[in-house]
Amino acid sequence: MKTKTITALVPMRHHSQRVPGKNYRLLAGRPLYQHILSNLLQVKEITQIVVDTDSDEIIAGIKQNFPSVKIINRPEHLRADAIPMNEILLNDIDQYPSDLYLQTHSTNPLVKPETFAHAIQLLTSLYPSYDSLFGVTRLQSRLWDGLGRAINHNPNILLQTQDLPPVYEENSCVYLFTGENLKLRRNRLGERPYLFEIDRDEAWDIDEEIDFRLVELFIQTRSEQQS
Repeated sequence: MKTKTITALVPMRHHSQRVPGKNYRLLAGRPLYQHILSNLLQVKEITQIVVDTDSDEIIAGIKQNFPSVKIINRPEHLRADAIPMNEILLNDIDQYPSDLYLQTHSTNPLVKPETFAHAIQLLTSLYPSYDSLFGVTRLQSRLWDGLGRAINHNPNILLQTQDLPPVYEENSCVYLFTGENLKLRRNRLGERPYLFEIDRDEAWDIDEEIDFRLVELFIQTRSEQQS
């Protein structure tokens, strides 16, 4: 796949249902959203970074600290909690045409620049055998549905969990897709998506209060290892 432009899209809402002010709350000394922007700016494959937001606070912070990052002021009709992410992305790609799009979230601050770079290199080398890519986390646990039925194991054969066939959880850390595919399917995932495995210690998603505390510990540990 030949790409002249790769645009990173990062949606950031002002309002958060579970953790108030999550996207601009301080994490390890700086607002949460700044971590993902700093990481994306280190990915040489990315041509431009675009933040879609309805937050005046985030807009002001980006203009001051990340002047190269483009901003889309999210229109009123796309601000409700129930609006699907794909509809927001369709609005974004109309304003910033690109050969390939990478979408991630401010709530994934631990994903390393080299992980994003590897995902881009992988899809562009495998395209069109795979037409899109999304991040997953490997699970090797005994899983059950709400009716008490085993999903990925035989309860009568008690294998060690490490010997169970793996299943994969979509972790929302990275999506790679073309604008044509998004418009055609109204979905980031194409007909032949590649499951891109990300280590659990990178794939943490900040969704609840405890996540802030745990991720701060990860960041502190990384800092100590690098010093």
